[in-house]
Amino acid sequence: MAKPLIVEIPHELGRDEARRRIETGVEQGRALLGKSGVTIGNLAWTGDRLDFALSALTQSVDGQIDVGQDSVRVEVRLPLLLALFAEKIRKSLGKEGNLLLTKK
Repeated sequence: MAKPLIVEIPHELGRDEARRRIETGVEQGRALLGKSGVTIGNLAWTGDRLDFALSALTQSVDGQIDVGQDSVRVEVRLPLLLALFAEKIRKSLGKEGNLLLTKK
């Protein structure tokens, strides 16, 4: 495994609302990813931490999402092959995370 990819996403929602939005987003993402050949092996909440694992095209990815009062920390451990795309993945996580956690 390469060095973990870490993205910090600030928000102004409070912990409970941020977690609710992440839970909803994860379920929507799960439905979409399943149709594209991605297998989700683990999604487990422990307090305000979501541990996850998924695989696609023989590549496995795992990590966690920690929901805080004013930020969300996403840590993803990528295999070496996917680590080549780490910056693109980081930008995408930041963009999608900001959309999910923007006040509406």
